[in-house]
Amino acid sequence: MVISSRHNGQVKNAALLKDKKHRNKQGLYLIEGEKSVRTAIEQGKQIVTVFGTEESLAPYQDSLDNLVCVTQDIINYISDSVTPQGIVAVAKMDDNRLIAPLSNCVLLDGLQDPGNLGTIFRTCAAAGISDVYLINCADPYSPKTVRSSMTGVFSVNIHQGTHDEILPLLKSVKMVIADLDGQNLFSFTAPDKFCLCIGNEAHGLSDNVKAVADYTVTIPMTDKMESLNAGVAASIILYQLQFR
Repeated sequence: MVISSRHNGQVKNAALLKDKKHRNKQGLYLIEGEKSVRTAIEQGKQIVTVFGTEESLAPYQDSLDNLVCVTQDIINYISDSVTPQGIVAVAKMDDNRLIAPLSNCVLLDGLQDPGNLGTIFRTCAAAGISDVYLINCADPYSPKTVRSSMTGVFSVNIHQGTHDEILPLLKSVKMVIADLDGQNLFSFTAPDKFCLCIGNEAHGLSDNVKAVADYTVTIPMTDKMESLNAGVAASIILYQLQFR
């Protein structure tokens, strides 16, 4: 049976997940697009339901039993993207407890742009960073964040908490903060075990994080620009620290 009604219970509940309040209440989020859905399944994410057109669900008929065949109109209704593909999955949020990092990590302090958040998840996944700590940030499970991460969100452990909860966990690593008044990144020697700290797009890092900084680095720029996009800056710094 192909579901075509927006009043269907499963369809309505899935569409509600575009809203943060309902994501948090249900502990679920949306994964949109064929590549993202396939990657989430391959990486063992807890998939509750997969909505798709007959064509898009065909590859999963023999491997999944939680498939719901719907029209493209229903996909458009559930999806948050401007040009939805023919498949959307509902997945359980990972249960990432607040624990100390085992190796190099990233702390995001007040980042508000979902695109920047997703970009940093993507970079962390590519650079081999497992633990990302979030304080007062945008929702890591919003559809825009998930899309921007290009499946990177599936490869990192996302730890959310307050300054008081997270900063004590990072005492075993050297805190490297990004700031305009820091040392030239490209002459800086990274410590053996570090936490890269990236602050709010407009206001930078909070005083709480600055107070525990061990090192401050900056990316050299011409006088034509005052700063870089937070996602771009984080990517440049992280690669330099991780692979120097």
